[in-house]
Amino acid sequence: MLKKLKRIVLIGFVMAVSVSQAAITPNPSAPSIAAKAYILQDFASGRVLAESNSTERLPPASITKLMTAYVVSHELAAGNIALDDDVLISEKAWRMVGSRSFIEVNTKVPVEILLRGMIIQSGNDAAVALAEHIAGSEETFAQMMNQYAQKLGMFDTNYRNTTGLPDPDHYTTAKDIAILSAAVIRDFPDHYKWYAEKEFTYNGITQHNRNKLLWRDTTVDGLKTGHTEEAGYCLAASAVRSDMRLISVVLGTRSENARAQETQKLFNYGFRFFETHDLYQAQTKVVDTKVWKGATRQIELGLAKPLAVTVPRGRYKDLVASTNIQQPLVAPIEAGSQLGQVELRLDDDVIAQESLIALHTVEQGSWWHRLIDSILLLIWG
Repeated sequence: MLKKLKRIVLIGFVMAVSVSQAAITPNPSAPSIAAKAYILQDFASGRVLAESNSTERLPPASITKLMTAYVVSHELAAGNIALDDDVLISEKAWRMVGSRSFIEVNTKVPVEILLRGMIIQSGNDAAVALAEHIAGSEETFAQMMNQYAQKLGMFDTNYRNTTGLPDPDHYTTAKDIAILSAAVIRDFPDHYKWYAEKEFTYNGITQHNRNKLLWRDTTVDGLKTGHTEEAGYCLAASAVRSDMRLISVVLGTRSENARAQETQKLFNYGFRFFETHDLYQAQTKVVDTKVWKGATRQIELGLAKPLAVTVPRGRYKDLVASTNIQQPLVAPIEAGSQLGQVELRLDDDVIAQESLIALHTVEQGSWWHRLIDSILLLIWG
């Protein structure tokens, strides 16, 4: 028998305020951005605030190294390598063209130095050395990169190397880079701090981070630049203002200054016209509801992960929250079972929607209790 859905308006969260639609000033559209593709996204809620051609497959240049670093961080977390491990530098790594960390062939360099050199200096030689140390070859490491891309939901991405040097089968999208950027920040905060470093010195050579926004905007704390003739000038960046973090990706701009200027436009627009609020924490009660034939008569429902919403600035009070809960709920019910949804609306738009799960297990009640509830269910349908 199909389970009925019951709609419940959540009490005590936010009450809809009667506002004349004519009195509400809509947000202005995003500024014009001179890039082949771009996206602006809130980190906490995931809401996209501006985008153009965000799913177009394009060469990412050295932004590729975000995934190279992400895989290295996973290997460190798994204990397969350590930051102080010495990496023997191969001739292939030493001969890499493009941006370099100036590591010497047949020398040994710690993983941490290589990782920071790749992140801050964009060293192609460091990227290849790390790949060979972890996977034996750059080609095998690229397969690992693609596996992590699939796990993260980057379905329009394919990596052929660790550096972003041109290859017709090496591509990604602005949307996928935003997904990866969020994962780098969320999953490895201790390593993310390196993306904010303005310079790095190795082998007596000091090189500056190519992300100009680190000097121009104190709220910017990463992520990665990229440039090839084919890709143009690219930048994935993140900034935090008043506890609100935004992620921006611009691909295919005309110059170093242009990628910084276009990113700054996006950040100024997003922070000026939107605000983000944390609504529910993971594994905390959102609502409780009746359970039939159970050892207890109520069950608490909540979310598996935190829920935040991003809304036009000044409109938070106009949000309306409601739940759809499967009915009837009949014991036994396992903790973690999906039993409905919570939905946030602003006017006619669904702002967020997440599954409600059982926060604890409810066992079957006594035979007498089950009998009474069976009769009541039969009577009440």
